[in-house]
Amino acid sequence: MSQPTPSSGPNGERPTPDGSTPLSTRPAGSPATQARIHPPRGTVNPPPAHTALICVALPGLAISSDQGQLTGQGLEGFYRSGLRMLSRCRLRVAGREPLAVQARMIAADQARFMATLSLTADGGPDPGVTVERLRHADGTERITLHNASPRPLRLPVEVALGTDLAELAAVASGRAGPELPASVHDSGLRWTSPTGHCVVIAEPPPSDALASAGLLRWELELPPGGTRTLELKVRPTGAGPMRTVARSATNPLAPAGAAGDDPRVHPLLRTSIEDLQALLVRDPDHPSDTHLAAGVPWRCGLAPADALAAARMALPLGTRLAAGTLHTLARAHITDESSRSGPIPGPRRHVGTHLPPSCTGQEATLLYPVVLAEARRWGLPEQEIEKLLPTAERCLKWLRSAAGAGTYLPDPHPGGPWRCETQAHAHRAAVLGADLLDAYGRSGGAELRQWAGELRSAFRRDFWIESGAGGRPAAARLPDGRLVPHLGASTVHLLDTGLLGAGEHAPGLLDKTQTEQLARLLGGPAMDSGWGLRSLGAREPGYNPFGHRSGAVRVHETAVAVAGLAAAGCKEEAGSLLRGVLSAAESFGYRLPEMYAGEQRATGAGPVPHPTACRPAATAAAAGVLLITALAGVRPDAPARTVTLRPFEGAPLGEIELTGLRIAGAPFSVRVSRLGLAMVEEAADGLQLGV
Repeated sequence: MSQPTPSSGPNGERPTPDGSTPLSTRPAGSPATQARIHPPRGTVNPPPAHTALICVALPGLAISSDQGQLTGQGLEGFYRSGLRMLSRCRLRVAGREPLAVQARMIAADQARFMATLSLTADGGPDPGVTVERLRHADGTERITLHNASPRPLRLPVEVALGTDLAELAAVASGRAGPELPASVHDSGLRWTSPTGHCVVIAEPPPSDALASAGLLRWELELPPGGTRTLELKVRPTGAGPMRTVARSATNPLAPAGAAGDDPRVHPLLRTSIEDLQALLVRDPDHPSDTHLAAGVPWRCGLAPADALAAARMALPLGTRLAAGTLHTLARAHITDESSRSGPIPGPRRHVGTHLPPSCTGQEATLLYPVVLAEARRWGLPEQEIEKLLPTAERCLKWLRSAAGAGTYLPDPHPGGPWRCETQAHAHRAAVLGADLLDAYGRSGGAELRQWAGELRSAFRRDFWIESGAGGRPAAARLPDGRLVPHLGASTVHLLDTGLLGAGEHAPGLLDKTQTEQLARLLGGPAMDSGWGLRSLGAREPGYNPFGHRSGAVRVHETAVAVAGLAAAGCKEEAGSLLRGVLSAAESFGYRLPEMYAGEQRATGAGPVPHPTACRPAATAAAAGVLLITALAGVRPDAPARTVTLRPFEGAPLGEIELTGLRIAGAPFSVRVSRLGLAMVEEAADGLQLGV
């Protein structure tokens, strides 16, 4: 299998062929960064995605405006495998376009559009015809006309079709070409280009097909109260119906449910699972292995760090997604014996004005053994672990090699900074990796633990900035010893220490006092927007409420903060962030985008969308699962046949019941009372409640 292609797009990630990151260590605020920046010639804004209705069932997409008509503008169209199969689909009834009255998502892969048409000569208020369009990500559209008038109707219906067969990247950058000429094909139309072929098949067949205008025509007779339905199927030439992972036996996600005093928990968990299923991609060479695409519409490929992070947060839904992701990345892993052996490739990511871009390949390499270790706790079968263990060992070997004789893990490029979150990822990988190696009698565990202990001691001294307000962790330490002091959401990874045996969290890089101070900072008005956690504090230089790493609310980081703060006993801060992101989820119809603006919450206003955020996004959808399941604090240890419950202190959402989770492949259900007491309602035989 070939290596996964790094994704790129408006989120600021740039591909590098080997996962390395060319970095500049010039401090923020230097003359070069203060210079006026002129946009390069030819720069175009990407088409807005925040107002689009996006139906997803990869490899299929259908992107529409709220008007229902596909006009060929912006991102509109049916896509398959990144190619726009159809860009224009305009409906006219009796010579006019129906009036759009409603557009809504009815499932992750399906949207419903309602329109009306008045046929009375006197222009009365009551429409005589209603038009429903059901648009599906698999390339199917059903158009149903209903005669609401008291007389029979004979309606001429036209559908104007067109396409450019353009790649999604070309559409996003404004480089899509002109529409292609059509030809008549059976009961529809056909288009051909060097990049692909497409047919639209109509049922019932049209009475007339005009290739030069891309037009299909029908004459429909509707009795009073009668309906007629037209179906259009958009397909690559020769392709059959699209088979998605979510609707097959290989769907790795359990259909868990949530109920409770807060009515929002049910739709958030349901929609999060639907969005995860919509983003599932099957490895074509190994169909039993699935992983998550990073997000729609910009990042439909495999982004290793995002795929691993999302699979980890989705472990309460079963271990099969984690296993498929780990197997897929293992086959693409760099295994040569050179000095660069070990890292998983990944693009670099912009992180704002304070630091040079970071390397997502480094993050993925550190996540790999963590996901495997925690999947083992959730019940990943032994035979799967033994197949994946060599790759985890290579990742851990790379960690020790990259850190060398030093205490900290630097960026891949020589002279790069020591980032706070990188040390958190490295420390977690070392501690959980050592536990994993010991469990299977592999060498190296003791060395990793010793290095992690030295890192803890040094970090608490070298990365903590003392102040009269209690201090804060530095965002990074430069090679010359200077600290980068800005406060951002990347510090939440210090709270995410990982799960060990017997329901215990691993030790963290901060001591108890420092953890409590970080909690106060994260819960303060500079970081808590009221809708979630800002990626950069509102009082920091360079703050931009729309900056994807410099002020916007990133759902993944907020969920990690909520879970980490709850585990540390910081219930007030955790509860505030949880309620904020739940309110944001409600405003977004429970399909959480990867990010939204960090504008302060105001009475009567909703969160401000980010125009280029992926929605759905793998990490945001999985974050919805983490937010809900964190309320019960389920900490399994499948090898020891135990599960420990540490519910959210204070029960901030009242009573909640979670059903259909998975531990060791068996259903697991738990109820948390309004008093914060957890009770197991369903579990596998032999699974004991830990202390």
